[in-house]
Amino acid sequence: MTTTEHIPAATALSSLYDARERFLTGRPLPDGVPEEIAAAWRRARFFGVPHDLKEPAARPVRPPESALLGAARPVLERIAPALGAGRSLLVLTDERLRVLWTTGSVPGLETCPVLSEQEVGDNSAALALRTRRRAEMHGPEHFLDRWQDVSAVSVPVRDPENAQALGTVTVASRLSATRAPHPQAALAEAAAAAVETELRARAGRAERMLLDAYLRASGPDGTRGADLAVVALDGRNRLVSDAAQRLLTPEVLEALERTAVSARRGDGAGGTEGSAWEAGRTARLGGGAGETEGAALPALTARPGGLTGRLEDGGVSGAGVTEAAGYTARITPARLDDGTVLGIVAVLEPVGDPVPSAPASPRPPVTLTGSSVPWRHAVARAAELARSPEPLLLTGERGTGKSALARELLGQGAVRIADAARDTGLDGALTAWPADRPLLLRHAERLEQPGVAALNSLLDTRPDARVLVTYTPGAPVGPCLQRLLDKLSARSVTLPPLRERAEDIRELLPVLAPRPAPGQPPLTWTLDALRALELYPWPGNITELTHVVRALAEQRRMSGPVRRAELPDPVREGPAARPLSPMEHAERAAILEALRRHGGNKARAAAALGIGRATLYRKLRGYRE
Repeated sequence: MTTTEHIPAATALSSLYDARERFLTGRPLPDGVPEEIAAAWRRARFFGVPHDLKEPAARPVRPPESALLGAARPVLERIAPALGAGRSLLVLTDERLRVLWTTGSVPGLETCPVLSEQEVGDNSAALALRTRRRAEMHGPEHFLDRWQDVSAVSVPVRDPENAQALGTVTVASRLSATRAPHPQAALAEAAAAAVETELRARAGRAERMLLDAYLRASGPDGTRGADLAVVALDGRNRLVSDAAQRLLTPEVLEALERTAVSARRGDGAGGTEGSAWEAGRTARLGGGAGETEGAALPALTARPGGLTGRLEDGGVSGAGVTEAAGYTARITPARLDDGTVLGIVAVLEPVGDPVPSAPASPRPPVTLTGSSVPWRHAVARAAELARSPEPLLLTGERGTGKSALARELLGQGAVRIADAARDTGLDGALTAWPADRPLLLRHAERLEQPGVAALNSLLDTRPDARVLVTYTPGAPVGPCLQRLLDKLSARSVTLPPLRERAEDIRELLPVLAPRPAPGQPPLTWTLDALRALELYPWPGNITELTHVVRALAEQRRMSGPVRRAELPDPVREGPAARPLSPMEHAERAAILEALRRHGGNKARAAAALGIGRATLYRKLRGYRE
């Protein structure tokens, strides 16, 4: 349900004008000023925004040609006459609150090139993007002097595929006598909905245009695609020829994905915004692979670590092709009919003699995979403590890899393993434990009183015993078990949950996936799928991620990278963006289970639940807001 952010109706504008004046002169605020408004004023002061700002510090930049602007411009131009001459201003921003397009006019109200809080203080567009719902600001709610007589309403524009905010639509006018709701709030919502509809319609057309570009790069009639190494990408979709599958590594594919996203956004491939694709914009695909008109095309050099390149004349050019390079990627932007860049087509060309494929190197253990600071710190600390022959405690949520890390720390020698989930009293484990072997005790939280007493006694008599204990917090702890935990606390390490090391997921995926059959490509992922994996909280941690990856590898019948739509429903839908009530948790679980049973078909899931399809869509949107 759409809600509106504004100050309470009981707060008179005159008192808020007085409160703002007090804030600017350093006097205490009176009672009754809403905290969200006072906090916004404080943020503006923290960012160094002058209240009497005439022009934002950010220099105006030419709005990049983007998919959002291409879809929104014709829609907003049709709506513009409804504004009324000289009464309202219609503004479109992107997700960085850069103004992409504007029309209309209000005497004394000029548009700014950027509406971020860091530049102009809080405003309805920044608030709508932050809360992901309709937002209004009136008069003294703004920090800037120039907007004290302005009322504005903004609505976020969401990506039809993943509901991520792409930007905002804003209607600004002279201060509204009625304040909230803004008299043109309905117009702003209709404009945002129409833009989203146009984006949805263009998404299918963009996929067709990407396919056309891929086929043209494969040859005049597409017949040479099996021989040429051709890749077409747009950040969501990926088309890869058989020859390219044999050449590409996951690292190179990811680098090409980043290049495609940069091209779509009008950024450089890691270079200066707005300049790196100037040369590309003058290049057009010809009838054959790599055939162009206009400026030289960008190229990247593939090396074992990925792609390298440097900015030259607004494009990316090969940087020192050497014998070790293997192949180059000749990149051409793929475009819609209106010239908007929708992605890239890359033709891979071997350099010199083909580089023989190296034998598959052994995969690193999952327990050592990850470069995030929390994970590396925990592993390093555990390894340091494990060097001395004393007890060590590994704690953490279930599935974080405690037992696997313990085995890694104990090395390849003989280890006695006791599992308190099966032997709660440790009757067999301790009596049969040779003194010269290390002991790995799993699931210490499952120990019953006799087992805890036996282990406490052992550690009292042998304080230097090489015992490694894993423990999952959560259940109530008795006094004996607490004494054991206190005894081990000085030499304990807590493994971080996967949600706190989400940046490690991309490193874990190739390690967790089964090795592909000979001649088959490795499992790869679209950027949209990767974002979904990184946003999901993973209550089962690495164990849960392992099940998801292996199930996809074994059961999927599609080719190409894994798309977001293939992920399990909870992962695909993502976590709720706000705390849910117990009833909402139950509703959400029932809906996701119905979607799973019906293969993601929302109409069938709604029918099975006995609700309308519109109700199902509304509930799913509500969980994300």
